[in-house]
Formats: sequence, structure tokens, C-alpha cells
Amino acid sequence: MLEKKTYTEEFKREALRLLESSGKPVATLERELGLSHGLLRGWRKRFRVNGSNDSLELSDMEQLKAELRRVKRELEIVQQERDILKKTVSIFSQEPRR
Repeated sequence: MLEKKTYTEEFKREALRLLESSGKPVATLERELGLSHGLLRGWRKRFRVNGSNDSLELSDMEQLKAELRRVKRELEIVQQERDILKKTVSIFSQEPRR
């Protein structure tokens, strides 16, 4: 079985910088860095290098996707709470049985 390689944030950051500064095609840089096909392209899509603090951050699109996932989870919880309240109101609004 093939072992999945993991790369440090520093390696990803430097690879993305090299991609921007070298002018070489993505496939060429992937071969030179020993990366599998499409990996560097995926990193470029997912991350960006913040020049002010030299950190690797999620791209704007990835940040929006994360926010959407968070809001969907929050909505699901609110809907569950609403359903519980509806049931509770229905139980307490029934006339007592005699």
C-alpha cells in the first residue's frame, strides 16, 4: 500500500512562492519538487501566501466554503431547537383530559 506523504506548511509556502516567481509550468515544478501530478495546482487553489506575516492561509474561496459549512451546521441546530419548541408548545397547549 502506498503511504500518503504529508508536507509541512513551510514546504507548501515555498513551493507556492517558487511557482509564482519561477515562471515555470506547474507540471514542471511538480516533477522537480517530487510532487504528484496536480498537487501543486491544488495547493495554489486552496492556499495563498500572506506576504505581511509570511503565513500560509486559506484562499478566499476556501474561507467562504468553511464559513458556509459553519452556517449550515448552525442552521441545522437552530432548526432542531425550533422543532423541539414546536412539540413542547403543542404538548402544553392541549386541554387537560378529564
